[in-house]
Amino acid sequence: MVEMVENYSLKDLKIGEQAIVTGFSTEDIPAKFYEMGFIPGTNLLVKNKAPFGGPICISIVSNKSVLALRRNEADKILITKK
Repeated sequence: MVEMVENYSLKDLKIGEQAIVTGFSTEDIPAKFYEMGFIPGTNLLVKNKAPFGGPICISIVSNKSVLALRRNEADKILITKK
């Protein structure tokens, strides 16, 4: 049996959900994603989401850093839900 893995973008997660970064939806990847720690295999946790399309607060589980991303940036980061 082949297990189907669904890819979502980071903006699709709800508060409290965890996911693993699997890649990016664009070939033109901003260097700041790598600088902030969004590399494939990274375990993330959504801490908070601002209303009205505001930023998303993300925690990188391995080092407990907390970052804020614009929703259009979060849409470029592909994840697999845990």
